[in-house]
Amino acid sequence: MGSEGPSTVTVHVTGFKKFHGVAENPTETLVRNLKAFMEKKGLPRGLVLGSCTILETAGQGALSSLLQILESAIKKTDSGSSNPGQIIWLHFGVNSGASRFALENQAVNEATFRCPDELGWKPQRIPIIPADGDIVRIRETTVPVKEVNSALVAKGFDVVPSEDAGRFVCNYVYYHSLRFADVNKIKSLFVHVPLFLTINEETQMEFAAALLEELAKMGSGGATEIASVER
Repeated sequence: MGSEGPSTVTVHVTGFKKFHGVAENPTETLVRNLKAFMEKKGLPRGLVLGSCTILETAGQGALSSLLQILESAIKKTDSGSSNPGQIIWLHFGVNSGASRFALENQAVNEATFRCPDELGWKPQRIPIIPADGDIVRIRETTVPVKEVNSALVAKGFDVVPSEDAGRFVCNYVYYHSLRFADVNKIKSLFVHVPLFLTINEETQMEFAAALLEELAKMGSGGATEIASVER
């Protein structure tokens, strides 16, 4: 419409604290150290690394704090530049049984926790957002997962695109984030990482940096919608 496209990408990042069976969550370390790591390495052109937040590994009981965190990025943007560029929420979660990284393409409107979360909640087959319909509702990211995945593989990382983020807190947070992204015309992506015993901390930090570099390349695009799919 005659206006210039966004020139920057602001990425806000979250990780999780410990939870049942995972006493030391690698995503807590990744996210806590990310800013210092990127400052030392050098930020990719066009990238702004925004907030880096560690979330409680909990669903309903931590929902208000999650929504406040998501909304904070929009408030900062509204009070800033008239051309803020693209905003992306990047969520890291651990899959303790995984041997590689996984870029999650979608989240499902179902909370079925295999064990209680850190605040004691253990839902079974209930919709995450009842207003969205039943538990088969799916929301998909508009981040081009296949293209980003291919670029990361070309850089030597063992990473795959995934269609299943589980039904635990990772999926719960991702579904809320995708819905928030839809409403606010931004983007959201969830990434599962293995334990440090499987892929060491240094490699995981390099992976996070490479992922940020790929996300920075979205600066030339405008805001797009998150797709919703019934299945």
